[in-house]
Amino acid sequence: MQTKWKKLAQVGVVACCLAFAASSAVAGGKWNKKWEKNHDFHKSENVIIMIPDGCDETVQTVARWYKGENLEVDTMQTGTVKVHMANSVIPGSAAAATAFATGHKTTVRFLGVGPRTEDLLTDFEPTAAPYAPVASVLEAAQRAGKATGIVSTSRVTHATPAAFASHVEDRGWDNDIMEHMVYNNIDVVFGGGARHLLSTDDEPYTTSFGATWNGKRTDGQNLMDVLEDRGYTFVDSKTQMQEVTSGKVWGLFDDSHMQPDMDRQYFAEHEPSLAEMVEKAIEILSQDPDGFLLMVEGSQVDWAGHNNDPIYMVTDFIAFDDAVKVANDFAEKNHRTTVLAYPDHNTGGMKIGHYETAMGYTETTIEDLVTPLKGMLTSANGVVAMMEDDSDEALIVSVNDNWNIELNDEDVKEIRDFEPSVGLSYALGRVVSKNHTVIGWSTHGHTGETVPLWMTGKQAPARVIDNTELAYIAADAIGVDLAKTTDDLYVDLSTVTASFDVDLEYDIIDVAGAQLPIGRDYMIKNGREIPLPGVTVYAPATGKVYVSKEAIRKLRRR
Repeated sequence: MQTKWKKLAQVGVVACCLAFAASSAVAGGKWNKKWEKNHDFHKSENVIIMIPDGCDETVQTVARWYKGENLEVDTMQTGTVKVHMANSVIPGSAAAATAFATGHKTTVRFLGVGPRTEDLLTDFEPTAAPYAPVASVLEAAQRAGKATGIVSTSRVTHATPAAFASHVEDRGWDNDIMEHMVYNNIDVVFGGGARHLLSTDDEPYTTSFGATWNGKRTDGQNLMDVLEDRGYTFVDSKTQMQEVTSGKVWGLFDDSHMQPDMDRQYFAEHEPSLAEMVEKAIEILSQDPDGFLLMVEGSQVDWAGHNNDPIYMVTDFIAFDDAVKVANDFAEKNHRTTVLAYPDHNTGGMKIGHYETAMGYTETTIEDLVTPLKGMLTSANGVVAMMEDDSDEALIVSVNDNWNIELNDEDVKEIRDFEPSVGLSYALGRVVSKNHTVIGWSTHGHTGETVPLWMTGKQAPARVIDNTELAYIAADAIGVDLAKTTDDLYVDLSTVTASFDVDLEYDIIDVAGAQLPIGRDYMIKNGREIPLPGVTVYAPATGKVYVSKEAIRKLRRR
């Protein structure tokens, strides 16, 4: 585990008969049956779930004006989505993603597990047991024999992709998340975050484009070797990715996060765009005769909102919209494909108009909105990266060169005043937006209003829905059952065996003469590795262990 205790925890419970029903799935199962009763859809073979992290219809509007034409998502809009999580009306990305990946609301920072109970919203009733794993629609698709994929422009261990393929109580446990993702046998994974595949004990990895990546794993595992042993092709550049035409593949294009779409040309020409990754993932996954599930995140729309950086937000949203078009183009050819797209929440509170424009807002022109943005050639992060030094003069020159904006002395002072509390790039985006554009912001954090739902391929709800319903829409589209998948994959081990040992120094569960490595999809019994569906999950907060029904069957065999 990410946090290790150097003691052997003895867990003793009253023995009982084998109980296959996991307590975390009760309410979810009822909801799934209700959804299926009310929505008699013809089933799809494929579902593509697409998340522009951290935005709402304002960025959609600004992007449309900036581009000068309608967007792909403009053809898809239906209802809107409520985004609150178990302990706040303003969600975090991990909890939001858990809701639409699993159908269960949870606590801030939790991924794929039920919420803690001490700080729930007033009158909120959890549908999953505290800290207990709940299956995602990706895991349900796997159980139905479908190919699965994850595409992200962040580290693939970041909150949104991680909610589909891991079960941990802290989104910051990247090493544990990566272990879950590798051993969950996802067919195609594209994004960033290679450092969490690599061990600190190993030599740095040398990429095809000459960079070296150092590992962050402290458990001694080299998960890149695990992928190779399991038949995966590993690629680290756009060129290598384009050469792969079939099979299982991981493509990680940075040791951490990928570049913003507009900055790629300056800092990472080897990286593919989001649309290119989606196109390749669909090409590979669609070869499975049983169909596929693909989850796609335009991760950095959110970061741009945090940054109050209008051009970063607009261009990364357009890059996401380009990826949506790739998905819709495939769906037009394959009519048994559902495309679901929606933000997880809004970030930054972007609006067209702010206090400085209030007196003349009815005179705001297209040019007032678009012209400052058209002059911006990089993100605010790019502006800062291209400064020759940290002086005011270097800041003025870089903003002029890269944003075509001339900062005056008052601008510079305002930026420097904000810088100690938020950092230079945040301060730059905030001040330039206020003083040189008509775009306003309310926060550097998330906000809690409903967000739009875009959908093609199926009848879509033309109403306000809860984000948990999105999981059941996706599951119903491809005919899988989330509650049953949870029952199959995540049985509380204490309900079926008298005692077991949890060795947290070595991440091993000892039970019935066998060893179950935490976070992996096999057991070791009589000296042999026996494959299992799903991964063994340990919940440190409760001391509980969760294993599949199949694991229990194999444990009971002599």
